[in-house]
Amino acid sequence: METTHTTPPYIPQIRLYQNWLRDQRGLEFDSYDALWRWSTTELDAFWQSVWDYFRIESPTPHTAVLGKNTMPGAQWFPGAQVNYARQALRHVDAAHAAGLPAIISRNEKGNHRELTWPALRRQVASLALHLKAQGVEPGDRVAAYLPNVPEAMIAFLATVSIGGVWSICAPDMGTHAVLDRFRQIEPKVLIGVDGVSYGGRDHDRTAVLAELRAALPSVQHAVLLGNLDASVSIAGWASWTGATARNDAETTAFEPMWLPFDHPLWIVYSSGTTGLPKPIVHGHGGTVLVALQLKVLHNDIGCSYEPNSFGERYHWYSSTGWVMWNAQLSGLLSGTTCVIYDGNPGGSKENPDWGVLWRFAAEMGVTFFGAGAAFFANCMKAGITLADYGDLTRIRALGTTGSPLSPEVQEWGTAQFEALGTSDIWWNNISGGTDFCGAFIGGNREMPQVPGEMQCRMLGAAVESWDAEGRPVQDAVGELVCAQPIPSMPLYLWGDKDGSRYLSSYFDMYPAGHGRQPGGGDGPASMGAVWRHGDWLKIGANGGCVIYGRSDATINRHGLRMGTSEIYSAVEALPEVLDSLVVDLEYLGRESYMPLFVVLRPGYALDDALRARINGAVRTALSPRFVPDDIFAVAEVPRTLSGKKQELPIKKLLLGQPIEKVVNKDAMANPGCLDWYVAFAAERAEKLQNA
Repeated sequence: METTHTTPPYIPQIRLYQNWLRDQRGLEFDSYDALWRWSTTELDAFWQSVWDYFRIESPTPHTAVLGKNTMPGAQWFPGAQVNYARQALRHVDAAHAAGLPAIISRNEKGNHRELTWPALRRQVASLALHLKAQGVEPGDRVAAYLPNVPEAMIAFLATVSIGGVWSICAPDMGTHAVLDRFRQIEPKVLIGVDGVSYGGRDHDRTAVLAELRAALPSVQHAVLLGNLDASVSIAGWASWTGATARNDAETTAFEPMWLPFDHPLWIVYSSGTTGLPKPIVHGHGGTVLVALQLKVLHNDIGCSYEPNSFGERYHWYSSTGWVMWNAQLSGLLSGTTCVIYDGNPGGSKENPDWGVLWRFAAEMGVTFFGAGAAFFANCMKAGITLADYGDLTRIRALGTTGSPLSPEVQEWGTAQFEALGTSDIWWNNISGGTDFCGAFIGGNREMPQVPGEMQCRMLGAAVESWDAEGRPVQDAVGELVCAQPIPSMPLYLWGDKDGSRYLSSYFDMYPAGHGRQPGGGDGPASMGAVWRHGDWLKIGANGGCVIYGRSDATINRHGLRMGTSEIYSAVEALPEVLDSLVVDLEYLGRESYMPLFVVLRPGYALDDALRARINGAVRTALSPRFVPDDIFAVAEVPRTLSGKKQELPIKKLLLGQPIEKVVNKDAMANPGCLDWYVAFAAERAEKLQNA
């Protein structure tokens, strides 16, 4: 509970890195744009500098930095050996000597725990030796069905320390959704939880564990974590307590094994809105490098025991089903104390409370506070006052991702912190993805902030906005592409024997070789194509970036193209509107029909006056062309488990496709709301038929 350390007025991490480039490499840049251009043109020099700056160790030298510049199939640091767990555990002695914990955690019931760095190392070693004794060898998959608790981080580090390949699903996912993922990867070990607390209720998961075990014949060993009941036991399952209790000479001497740079680290999954989710495989080395580049240089999160950032406490609210869990975990790579919360950030249905995380952050002395953009919007909508939740003045940075953050919400948060006496709160708005476990667009502590914009393209990320012909555009909306490889791009998709699924997911929009020379220009077709991410992006003259939603769910009205997020910003700024979803049914020459679905605040009805206000907001903020054709009040907007609005499935449903073909209900946060949309689609189809 100790929070006596004050946040020092420390030098931004990106400035320390630039000072190092000047002193060690003789490189100076007069602007961030110049630094970025160097990092995306001189790929070898940049990524070697990241390796050296963060003192990555290898018992064998690498023979090149980027051995082969092809996409997909780039070859990074051939000959090097690394291990994610080794990079994390190298901080144990220094961090513990400084009196700093590795992980601080709390759940809805107020169960508060602090895990020291030596305890983390000992439990990782104990579990790693346990898994090894059960026959886990390098390349074997260990699947986890665990919530956001310290044990999930311990299990991950133990698995990868011996070369196992990690994969996790959150316990808020149903049996089918989990099996859709784990069946594809055939795990040898399953680590499960007896249940979770969420929204003021306990949710037993033992029946799900039995179903998973029965449906995964590849599982040879299972470990049970008692989260609701510490003394729980299930026949045929080893106990977590027993597996992590070992404390002897072998655990003391344990060290993570050296692995090839591109040894598989984990398997993460696309949202799985249609068909089976893509099992995306990332490697140890690339993930470590990009995590440090993102978290330290761009997110400005320092090492907790270094004087310049002493006492750093890093919190990013997430479930284990979202890639931000992986991002939170990466705090350990740089010796940073991770502060995690397991539960509903909005309280319960009976007692809504958007102060839950703020109280936690105040009590724990959090210095970096991250969450999905929707969390901050909900706080504003709920009318909370941050001054009511304790001393939040140690927070110097707010991180957001998951969806675009509206200018109104950012301005609200800034004003809240100004009222607390923090005049220079920094918003670190990032956009990237599960696909490469990193960010393309993000923050820079030294650059000016513009509400509604992300500050810059990330170092090493050759991101451009392209029109349909593949020409870079500025101050105009285009496809987000990355023209050069990044070390954390997927090694492959699991089970994708010929690579065709990987190729079609990211590389099939533009011709091979087009725009592939570092610094610009076309390369030979053998270099492959650029990465097309599936987002609409505008890059401003000052380098600031705006994401306008998914490029496959875009509104195209009368020749004008608009990302859905701009409509949401206009509509959801109205106090009566809690949430919204818009789709454009223009398709293969059909006339555009654009319905808007709104979730209203309790006590409000969708009458003519409110319809006029909504239309007026869209007309004023955007253009009369984007005024919806119809507005409908709904109970809920369908969302994925990671909180994304499911625009494309609803669009396909309204274009006549059956619901089972367009959406995987098990991958949804609120599948019950689909019945309304199915009925609406049927009614509309009947009207069109009779018209």
